[in-house]
Amino acid sequence: MKCPFCGGTESRVKDSRDIGDAIHRRRECEQCKGRFSTYERVEKFSLMVIKQDQRREAFDRQKLYVGIRKACEKRPLPAGEIEKAVEEIEQELYRFGKQEIPSNVIGELVMEHLRRMDKIAYIRFASVYRSFGDVETMFEEIQKLLNREKPDSDSLNHLTVSDNLDDLDTYHPDDL
Repeated sequence: MKCPFCGGTESRVKDSRDIGDAIHRRRECEQCKGRFSTYERVEKFSLMVIKQDQRREAFDRQKLYVGIRKACEKRPLPAGEIEKAVEEIEQELYRFGKQEIPSNVIGELVMEHLRRMDKIAYIRFASVYRSFGDVETMFEEIQKLLNREKPDSDSLNHLTVSDNLDDLDTYHPDDL
């Protein structure tokens, strides 16, 4: 590892921590005694999103973050809650083991996370994602939210999403 201060190639690891998707290493240069951090990550395959019109575009974590942040704007959520949701959604997408993911699947995962995080943020996101045409449609969604009983396990919702992914070879937007 090359020292960012003096360019020396010998360094000693002072501390290592697992931070979820990476290992954070605190290093000390043997020559100048400068300390610096490195991150070791497994290189993942890149995800492609299949849009409604069948176009493909690279998965953009920042776009996901911004969409969730807009839905949660001015809501009393703890710091880091949005970042945690984005991280969990991204991990779920990689766990599917598919390189191409329909945008519908991502939208449904976002809706599920928002439903658990904040009901108002959920309705805000749903109003855009589902393109409510009128107040009655929005009211029906609110009624579903109020009447929904929480399942014993979140795996029931994820099972539906992953089942849809098994049929990607014959994917059609109306299938999801």
